[in-house]
Amino acid sequence: MSATVYVSRGRRRRRHAMVASALLVAGITSWQAADALAPGPSSTGLGGGGWAGVAWPAQGAAAVAVGGGRVHTAGSMQPVPIASLAKVMTALVVLRSRALTAGDPGFTITITDDDVADTARRRADGQSVVAVFAGEKLTERQALEALLLPSANNMAMALARAMSGSTQAFVDEMNSEARHLGMSSTRYTDPSGYDPATVSTARDQVVLARAAMRASAFAGIVAERSVTLPEAGVVHNTDRLLGQDGFVGIKTGSDQAAGGCFMFAARSATSRQLIYGVVLGQREGPLISAALLAAHQLADTVRSAIS
Repeated sequence: MSATVYVSRGRRRRRHAMVASALLVAGITSWQAADALAPGPSSTGLGGGGWAGVAWPAQGAAAVAVGGGRVHTAGSMQPVPIASLAKVMTALVVLRSRALTAGDPGFTITITDDDVADTARRRADGQSVVAVFAGEKLTERQALEALLLPSANNMAMALARAMSGSTQAFVDEMNSEARHLGMSSTRYTDPSGYDPATVSTARDQVVLARAAMRASAFAGIVAERSVTLPEAGVVHNTDRLLGQDGFVGIKTGSDQAAGGCFMFAARSATSRQLIYGVVLGQREGPLISAALLAAHQLADTVRSAIS
């Protein structure tokens, strides 16, 4: 039985010793809710009542930052399941090893019989998957589109095996990248986030959002409303806020363990700064809809304050 093969491997761009310095320069800190809601000016330029006017979700946890400013948080910062937000790290690890450009779709993976069997198991379990067939060839870009837009768990597994030879080896790379970024409260156990033991905090996920959006290929993919894949055909982005009120991405996630989750980037109305935010554990109604609504309200109040 043939194996999925990754053509080449990259090396890490920075050493761990540089991380603390980079985060210090960026001014990244995590505030508890009481501090985040305190009135007064902030380093990110919110006027009026400052962070006291921000519409934090009434449940779960949230974090937000304007540009490279401080990460402000509300709710518990204990690690919790994050569902498909884990796929953002999966994509970043892939792109760290093999960057994409406008004219270069990256390496090619070939779908194996094992990939097809894995897809069938996950579909039967009610997981999000895209249709594949043995022998199907997908470029790196197409695989990442399948991963990030319709949130295909089977593509997370196929990419992990393609990149690292085994799922566990790839998960080790995910955790290494998390440490590299200073995500001290994050632990990945699988590349899709379906495992509830994959946990993080809203604060850590905002740090990841900023890192991922610095990769132009990632930012371009999450800004796509739909794409056409060889076997699956047209697939659509689960981010229904995309293109509305300045939202430019990034990723939804939902399951019973995690509730509704959404990592987002949105542009301010006048300054064009990016607002990065994450909401976790939203459960009022359909999970993804609950997360999108909470994120929309959060982003709107931050956007109004900085405009």
